[in-house]
Amino acid sequence: MARPRVHDLDRLLDAAERLVVERGAQGVTVRSLATAAEVPNGTIYHAFGSLGALLAHVWLRAASGFLDLQTELADQAEDPAAAVAAAADAPAAFAGRRPEAARLLITVKKEHLLGPQVPEDLAEDLLALDKRLVALLVRLAERLWGRRDAQAVEVLTTCVVDLPTALFRRAFTSGEPIPEDSRVRLAAAVHAILLLPPPRKD
Repeated sequence: MARPRVHDLDRLLDAAERLVVERGAQGVTVRSLATAAEVPNGTIYHAFGSLGALLAHVWLRAASGFLDLQTELADQAEDPAAAVAAAADAPAAFAGRRPEAARLLITVKKEHLLGPQVPEDLAEDLLALDKRLVALLVRLAERLWGRRDAQAVEVLTTCVVDLPTALFRRAFTSGEPIPEDSRVRLAAAVHAILLLPPPRKD
């Protein structure tokens, strides 16, 4: 069997992304995915080796695209506080470009999607994504406060991860557009949090 073409792989990943969002990771099977993507079952195994590896690719593709956009938005901001607010708003911006990928990242827990079948090289790529996010948070903390300690990063984690998840989850779960009011309130909350410097460890 010839190796699937790139656009065929993208179609597989797109179909898997939709199924995960609609049914949850446990609801995706080789048969359901092959039917949705209109490919033979063997194409999935030939291209990715296993369903688990394919789902890892789905997460990796979505998270990579999101981090690329989040970093771009933060880098384009005029000042450090605006950079944090832009990074916090990134899920809403990403949803405008890739709605199903955005819903996947907000509504599906990574550990539910990834399992023991993830190949070692993919596991390393997934770990690298976590490091990219931490590096972004550290860079923002340095711009804001000239600090890179855990307390500073924790404050930014609240702004960039916790608040957007809380404010946007309902819209993502229902598949509705994120209300502009939620985005405005998120920006206000981020700027309010940044008024207080991070605590220092005794």
